[in-house]
Amino acid sequence: MSYPFQIKSLEQYHIDYKKSLEDPEGFWSGVADSFEWRKKQPFSKKGLDWNFTEPSVKWFEGAKLNITENCLDRHLDSIGDRPAIIWEPNDPNEKVRTLTYKVLHKKVCEFAQVLRNNGVKKGDRVCIYMGMIPELVVAVLGCARIGAIHSVIFGGFSAQSIADRLYDAEAEYIITCDGAFRGAKDIPLKSIIDDALIGNRTVKRVIVHTRTRTPVSMIKGRDVWWRDEVEDVVESMHEEVLKVPAEEMDAEDPLFILYTSGSTGKPKGVVHTTAGYMLWTTYTFVNVFQYNPGDVFFCTADIGWITGHSYIVYGPLLAGATCLMFEGIPTWPDAGRFWDIVDKHKVNTLYTAPTAIRSLMSYGMDPLKDKDLSSLKVLGTVGEPINEEAWHWYDEHIGKKKCPIVDTWWQTETGGILISNLAGVTPAKPSWATLPLPGVKPVLVDEKGEEVTELTDTHYSGNLCLTMPWPGILRTTWGDHERCRQTYFSTYENKYFTGDGAFKDEEGNFRITGRVDDVLNVSGHRLGTAEVENAINMMAGVVESAVVGYPHELKGQGIYAYVVLDGRNRHEEDDQLTKQDLLATVSRIIGPIAKPDKIQFVSALPKTRSGKIMRRILRKVAEGELENLGDTSTLLDPAVVDEIKEGKI
Repeated sequence: MSYPFQIKSLEQYHIDYKKSLEDPEGFWSGVADSFEWRKKQPFSKKGLDWNFTEPSVKWFEGAKLNITENCLDRHLDSIGDRPAIIWEPNDPNEKVRTLTYKVLHKKVCEFAQVLRNNGVKKGDRVCIYMGMIPELVVAVLGCARIGAIHSVIFGGFSAQSIADRLYDAEAEYIITCDGAFRGAKDIPLKSIIDDALIGNRTVKRVIVHTRTRTPVSMIKGRDVWWRDEVEDVVESMHEEVLKVPAEEMDAEDPLFILYTSGSTGKPKGVVHTTAGYMLWTTYTFVNVFQYNPGDVFFCTADIGWITGHSYIVYGPLLAGATCLMFEGIPTWPDAGRFWDIVDKHKVNTLYTAPTAIRSLMSYGMDPLKDKDLSSLKVLGTVGEPINEEAWHWYDEHIGKKKCPIVDTWWQTETGGILISNLAGVTPAKPSWATLPLPGVKPVLVDEKGEEVTELTDTHYSGNLCLTMPWPGILRTTWGDHERCRQTYFSTYENKYFTGDGAFKDEEGNFRITGRVDDVLNVSGHRLGTAEVENAINMMAGVVESAVVGYPHELKGQGIYAYVVLDGRNRHEEDDQLTKQDLLATVSRIIGPIAKPDKIQFVSALPKTRSGKIMRRILRKVAEGELENLGDTSTLLDPAVVDEIKEGKI
């Protein structure tokens, strides 16, 4: 299998980049020729229709396809016996499972029919809450095959978070497991789903896969076992199941909803559509990682996040790749697990998070002893900017200074990688994402929206915006298009605002400096400060709270919470117990991932006379900058700042 759109030299990168901006329709129509379509004549008409005011973006509207035919069916004759998914279980003593393209195709067809038998139709929303097992991939692709819109929820979210997402998506169907293994923990997924469904009146069916043999409650008429449903399909259809038709979809039909935190407490459902997302994930996968057919690609992410969607499921399968999928965590049963997996499966590309790298660094060199990492050809990082120390450790001890490191920057909303070096093709620069991919036109602006034109030392500095659409850009936020406009397109006129700050050097390389809005990036996962504050404020005795980020040695950014308690509930000797109660409350409402790392009880928050919380001051105190706090004369009570400084944790 070859990739006609694969960039092989720096010169070709510059040629393709220039063409992609000057003639985006022609450029992406050429890439689109590498895929199978039911109908594609709109390419010769108007391939792109867009404006960033409404906003409205449409790529190849009117073209017809099904993404699973491109992920699976078109590969069957040429590479049907090649491994599509290699599954490494949580327990290293459990048997590895390998699904070839033929086997995966069969399982997806079977499950697509299961969904149809249970009443799922094109356009229905299906919530998926499962552990990292091959059946999760089958569930995702089964939905896509019949045109249902899947919404995968990370297995660490609480029942309340799931209930919020079910309500917003108006989901009528759920796919889950009895439980999931994650390191030494057993997570009772079905029990959490049951709690989420208390009071729910829209969900018609819950399909339950058996993984942990955890006892579960199965409600007659609502809950069914995955295994029984598949057996019914196989018995009734036999080999005819392989002919289960894929639903014809328009290029702009929604493919999935993925919920992400924003600057308000309510999660927002980012919507990606079929054709543009297909092109973008394949194009970026092949080019950034310089994938070669037959290579083993290991992305350590969870499919509950966008990285798993784009670079475990869709990107690799669309490219006919072999992707390694891991159920566990990098430090269990010991901190050598990643390196055992690389050695065992002769992994060629490793794509992981800086948080994981920093964590593994802390264990020293012992976990690397006797591990053969010579199969590695490309290393990658994702989720947050990587610091130079971690970059050099990754380069020296994992890549042996022979593997290019791709430092990828992108977001849930972008669908795939936007800024990154291409492995071994374009230059790398430690802790810099470097150059934008073809189709991506970034610009740095100041607070007024004016492009930054003056150098500060050796670079430009500003807020990172994008000025034209790429195929993988989000189309809307589910059920609330105005929220999409307000969040991404209203800050700066005719620009998509990423929410990140960045540097740019004179060669055009970008370095992402982190969030500049009220969103935290914790271990590569985005959490809205308002969402965490809402959870804290729900605890009895809490008057109000403010949450900010601060530098964290392992997570990149930690969560620092300032909490005001009702005077009747404030007893300093009980502070530790109250903190534990707060952590339990946040974990219950959002999930363990959102628990604050530091909690400081304060008598009041620094506010202006109009009642606005001065987060700038709180952020500086959390970061340890206690002297240069700026002008505090506009505060309602400047003395509050001194108290907060004295009580800093």
